[in-house]
Amino acid sequence: MSRLEDLRVDYEGPVLLEEEAAADPFDQFDTWLHEALGAGLVEPNAMALATVGADGRPSLRMVLLKDFDRRGFTFYTNYESQKARELERTPFAALLFYWDKLHRQVRIEGRVEKVEPAESDAYFAKRPYGSRIGALASPQSRPIDRHELARRFEELARRYPEDPPRPAHWGGYRVRPDRFEFWQGRRSRLHDRLVYTPEGTGWRITRLAP
Repeated sequence: MSRLEDLRVDYEGPVLLEEEAAADPFDQFDTWLHEALGAGLVEPNAMALATVGADGRPSLRMVLLKDFDRRGFTFYTNYESQKARELERTPFAALLFYWDKLHRQVRIEGRVEKVEPAESDAYFAKRPYGSRIGALASPQSRPIDRHELARRFEELARRYPEDPPRPAHWGGYRVRPDRFEFWQGRRSRLHDRLVYTPEGTGWRITRLAP
């Protein structure tokens, strides 16, 4: 069995230069996301979401990006979950995308807001039937017995055999970025790190040491 201290990968990604990067971080993200999609990665829209609790302790979990545009990055969840309760108190979050085959990661930070109910309705209607029933059945982040959860699911499936409605406690959040970091793994740990921060009507690009 290999020892962790002996595990090493020498990253060999392409160089990421300021003059070749997009001037707008949303455009740069779009390019990298499409390259991740083209690389055949499993769930390239998976992202780590970090929030902070009332006690100042951070918490982290994986969620799925379901939409993004210049308004921000959208994901969906139960509004009574731990992450939602933390965002209600402190409406800021950090996201992390990690695309291992490409030796890339993207960090995003910003303020969080709920999306409009109509937007949540439209997305909920596109979800598979079982996922919609599951959203109704699960009191996310609360203690529950497995048999009780299954019973709730079966009961709601009988009540809504075709078109379960979106529950009021379930919907979307949008992270409105004010900081991006694009990280490209390079040989000898001389990685490229480009940070975008707002400047006037555009964005400033700053290189950070790896």
